[in-house]
Amino acid sequence: MGDTQAAGPQDTVEVTLGERTVRVPAGGLFDRYRMQADLDEVAKDPRVAGVEFFRDQPKVEVRSRIGPTFTPNFYYAMSNARLTMIAPVRAIRRRLPRELEPLQIAPGYGLVSVIVFRYDVCDIDFYTEAAVGIAVKPARHGPFGAVDLAAALKNDHLDAYVLSLPVNTDIAQVRGHDGYGFPKWVTGIDVTIDDRTTFGRIADDAGGTDLELKTPTPRQTKHRTESAVSSMNSYTYFGGGWHTTYSQTNALSSGTRMFPRDVELTLGEGRLSDDIRSLRPVRNLRLDVMTSGQLALHMPTVVSVG
Repeated sequence: MGDTQAAGPQDTVEVTLGERTVRVPAGGLFDRYRMQADLDEVAKDPRVAGVEFFRDQPKVEVRSRIGPTFTPNFYYAMSNARLTMIAPVRAIRRRLPRELEPLQIAPGYGLVSVIVFRYDVCDIDFYTEAAVGIAVKPARHGPFGAVDLAAALKNDHLDAYVLSLPVNTDIAQVRGHDGYGFPKWVTGIDVTIDDRTTFGRIADDAGGTDLELKTPTPRQTKHRTESAVSSMNSYTYFGGGWHTTYSQTNALSSGTRMFPRDVELTLGEGRLSDDIRSLRPVRNLRLDVMTSGQLALHMPTVVSVG
């Protein structure tokens, strides 16, 4: 997977991913297991609710632009918050590649989202992330657009095109940008999600605020593992062709609020805020917060689009 050097004063080690070198926590999951963590060892972590979701998903070694790696990437303990907004299709189309078609909730209006993530235990160690994305029709969608819309609104299955996806660690940036083709960069990202409050702040290049999200957390419902699994396809263009990245989320505790009025979304100066402004959202449609969950993220595969 790459070379390792001795731990430095910050308790990190260097690893090589393709042609890039990054530092990761010494003794962390990536340092010890290189994407092949021992599930029985992971299950001992008090932050991890269980590992049953991962046992029937064997890892496969694949070649990629970051060198040989194992897929899926497992996230054993995570939380996230998604604010879905209604935006005019005219603005959305200006930000979408021509091969992709926006998913419309009503004539002339589509769906855009702001999402913040906190990954407490995963194969590439702790990190935080944020995203601005657009809901699109599946690459091979048929004439039944209402079915696609119903699945998206239920959060059972989403197809999306991501405009921006900052992270706060180098390994997440290199893997996400070089390996998956996502628009990722490294910046300060603070995400705290519990049963009472949901908060996310993303820093701009100067250390100020790019974007801040704050809201009371919707009432949470606990789920048995694998009883509330949703999926997403994210489309990216790199290496001369279109790819789709498939992920599955195992919600363990989640809640929803429709047409939320108590969401404080503060736009500052930065790429995330610029992306949101360009989409011209007109109304908050839905707030989904998962205080406890798990994720399996697969490496991208080539797909026919358009």
